Amino acid sequence: MSNPIATTEEIIEEVTSSSSPFVKLAVCDIDGVLRGKYVHKDKFLSVLKEGLGFCDVIFGWDMGDQCYDHVPFTGWHTGYPDAQARLDPKSFRKIPWENEVPFFLGDFSKEDNPAGAPPCPRTLLKKVIAQASDMNLLPAFSMEFEWFNFFETAESLEEKGFVRPQPITPGMHGYSMLRTSQNSEFFATLHGALEDFDVPIEGLHTETGPGVLEAALIYSDVLEAADRAVLFKWGAKSIAHDFGMMASFMAKWNSELPGCSGHIHQSLWSADGKTNLFFDGNGPDNMSDTFRHYLAGQMHCLPEILPLLAPNINSYKRLVEGHWAPTTVTWGINNRTAALRVISGGEKSTRLENRVVGSDANPYLAMAASLASGLYGIRHKLEPVRDKVIGNAYEDTGAVRLPNTLSAATERMAESAIAKELFDEAFIEHFVATRRWECKQHQAAVTDWETQRYFEIV
Repeated sequence: MSNPIATTEEIIEEVTSSSSPFVKLAVCDIDGVLRGKYVHKDKFLSVLKEGLGFCDVIFGWDMGDQCYDHVPFTGWHTGYPDAQARLDPKSFRKIPWENEVPFFLGDFSKEDNPAGAPPCPRTLLKKVIAQASDMNLLPAFSMEFEWFNFFETAESLEEKGFVRPQPITPGMHGYSMLRTSQNSEFFATLHGALEDFDVPIEGLHTETGPGVLEAALIYSDVLEAADRAVLFKWGAKSIAHDFGMMASFMAKWNSELPGCSGHIHQSLWSADGKTNLFFDGNGPDNMSDTFRHYLAGQMHCLPEILPLLAPNINSYKRLVEGHWAPTTVTWGINNRTAALRVISGGEKSTRLENRVVGSDANPYLAMAASLASGLYGIRHKLEPVRDKVIGNAYEDTGAVRLPNTLSAATERMAESAIAKELFDEAFIEHFVATRRWECKQHQAAVTDWETQRYFEIV
């Protein structure tokens, strides 16, 4: 449980005694965007007990609120009815930058929606967690984010036509003490407010690039880790706004600069949470058989389910050689050029880092994909198909290459038997349709590159 308040009764007491007349509720859509509403405290009690009707259009449109034209779950053909959302009492928080308004996350289940459950990312992750639990495994995850910060608002960026946003600092200053001192109030508020929001940051520093930061979140059980990751992105954007800034988690906003990663750290523990099952002091590189099978599962499944980790057109602009992002399915010991970095430490710290994931990913889907593919490897007792990389993974020309566009990755997922084994077929059908829609929107767009290249000369 994320909040020190232990029981539902204590949560109700905390909410009813709050000075705020409202409670803020949110669910996560397929793109990782939080969709929510305020409800009055008097309404909250019935919502907590009985659930909340939520228009299912949130799973029938894209991140720009453009309705899909071809998803079976909902649309004009269904009339966009309500779906029943259920709040998770364990997600209770108060929002420090909104005068301590009580806040809850919710999701959608088959039990609450017998006619057809929405393709809810949080629910998908809970299903994979249940598989791990059936195997007596406790997944511990965390996410780290890189993101750029600009002295912009939604209005100023709109006026500029999204061209040449002004970073909060110039130059390439990774791990800079100077840049953090120059923005110390913003850093302190970011760290402190998110800590109070129960999204604790383990480490925060500047990265290489103008105005770019990196934050590593403290690890927890995987559902809490995904909650924290989604709330971190929303929180960072909200706090930046209060400082006259805009935070961007776009995977690659500038072709001349490194992209923004959303690396996922992961390990499996015994059901009582006392033993790290990835660690074996007698194994090669301190890796247990369980760890090796888990790693092999991710290597085997990753090319088949890549859109769950790299869901947008722009995601693939980040996955290019020489820019700190992988392009092939490789692994190595503490090797940041590999797709999967084995951090072979002690009994508590041994873990796997998936370096394919970008900061634009939906944390629920990216963690579900990582965990499901790792469990697949354990169930099938897979072994890594290639030796660990020593040195530059970009030079391992025999490694399996990842699809290099969203379209290619989506079509591979659509045909993948592995994807349908990892997740139910209805979810795969819906998710693939949403990615095809994204590709269709991009295909119809005329880009700045095209205008600059062809406008005058052809």
